[in-house]
Amino acid sequence: MGDEAETTSCTTEDGPQINQDELILAQQRQIEKEISESIALVGELEPISSLNNEYSTDKVYLEKVKDLSSKYKNIRRTRPDGNCFFRAFSYGNIERLLENKDEFNEFYKLAEDSKDVLVELGFQQFTVEDFYDTYMEVLKRLRSKETVEEAKKELHVLFNEQGFSDYMVVYLRLLTSGQLQKDQDFFSCFIEGNRTVADFCHQEVEPMYKESDHIHIIAACAALRAGVRVIYMDRGTGRSCTEHDLPEGCTPTVHLLYRPGHYDILYP
Repeated sequence: MGDEAETTSCTTEDGPQINQDELILAQQRQIEKEISESIALVGELEPISSLNNEYSTDKVYLEKVKDLSSKYKNIRRTRPDGNCFFRAFSYGNIERLLENKDEFNEFYKLAEDSKDVLVELGFQQFTVEDFYDTYMEVLKRLRSKETVEEAKKELHVLFNEQGFSDYMVVYLRLLTSGQLQKDQDFFSCFIEGNRTVADFCHQEVEPMYKESDHIHIIAACAALRAGVRVIYMDRGTGRSCTEHDLPEGCTPTVHLLYRPGHYDILYP
C-alpha cells in the first residue's frame, strides 16, 4: 500500500501513464531555456564593475572582481548555452582582426582554404559546405565595410542573429574537430575513457551545446592561429584570479573570463 502511494506516475483518462519526474524535468529544462534565451547571444560592452552587482554579498568574488578590474576595462557577456567558448572566442578573434587589415586578410585566406583542409581530413563536403558558405559570407560582409567601426557594428549584428551566429559556432566546432584529428598523436593522451580522438570529436566537439575544456581551446587556437588568455574566477584560494595562456607560451590575442561552466569576453 505504501509503495503504491509513492509512485511517480499517474493514469490519464485515455490510459497511458505520465511519469511525474519526467514532467518536472521537462518543465525545468523549459525554464532554463527561457532564461538562456532572454540573454543576448553576444552582449554590449559593459564595465568590469558591472560584475559587482552579481556578487554584492560575496566577499570572495568581490575581491576577485577588484583584481580583475586592475587589468581589464570591459566585459562582453555571451549566452550561457554550452556554446559560449566557441561564440566568445570567434567573436573576440574576429573583432580584434578588424583593427588590422593585413591580419584580417591573412585570416580571410586561412578561412577560405579551410573547407578543402576539412575535406582532405575526411569530412564530407556536403556536411561542411553550408556552414563554410555562411562563415565566408560573414567575413565578406565585414571586409566590405569602409571603416573599422562599421565592421564592428556589423559583427555585433550578425553574431546576434541566431542563424549566422550558430553557423559561425558550428563551423568553428568543425575546424576544432579537424585540428584535433589532424594532431591526434598529440591530443590522444588528453582524452579519457578509452575513446579515440575521432570518437571524442563526434561526441564532445562537433555537437552544439557541448561545453568546452582545455583540449577544445588549444585545438581551436591552433585552427585559427590565435592565442587566448583565460582568466579563471572561482572560489579558489587567494584574492587574485588565475590566468592561463593557451597554447602555453603564446602571445594572447583574445582574453576570456571563465567562471564555472561559462566564458565571456574581456578587454584589457
